Amino acid sequence: MKKIAWIVGVLLMTTLTTEAQRIKKLSGDPKPLAGETKLNVEFTYNGMSVGKFDNEADYIASKKADYNKKESGKGDNWEQAWVGDRKGRYEPNFTELFEKTTPFALGKYPDAKYTLVINTSRTEPGYNIYITRKNAEIDLEIDIIETATKTSIAKYSVKNAPGRTFGGNDYDTGSRIEEAYAAAGKHFGKDLKGDIK
Repeated sequence: MKKIAWIVGVLLMTTLTTEAQRIKKLSGDPKPLAGETKLNVEFTYNGMSVGKFDNEADYIASKKADYNKKESGKGDNWEQAWVGDRKGRYEPNFTELFEKTTPFALGKYPDAKYTLVINTSRTEPGYNIYITRKNAEIDLEIDIIETATKTSIAKYSVKNAPGRTFGGNDYDTGSRIEEAYAAAGKHFGKDLKGDIK
């Protein structure tokens, strides 16, 4: 009975995750990607809002000061992890799930004909404090450009990509956010694959 309840829970979460995330093609046509095997990628965080803060710098300053007030150096360590998680967790998770749902290898391929410029415009870190929780979410702006000319061929938006772990043991901000990037990579990859058929 417990196994059935767990399976139902996983299916329900998958459905909710898919419904909560909105992917929209804003302009252009990605069909020129058909036949390509690899895509260059650039991850950016320009103009990103974080939680209730309109810009990331204010969010970092506030969190860093709070943590350093509680324990000397804790805020500095937190700031390093906040930025370091991008290369160490978020971008690899997006890439892995994108590659599983498309025919493309995604990475630092400056010789690739096309580049995905993936800008994170909003991050909601969420929280999990045992008795209450809020899932992480991210919004992305994705511009597919010709690598050589920087000409855009298609633009997409990804809204409310949700981040949480099954079982709710995501007390670490980074673990919630990396799940949001994984969800975004998976579902954007599926949409893109459908659009280039």
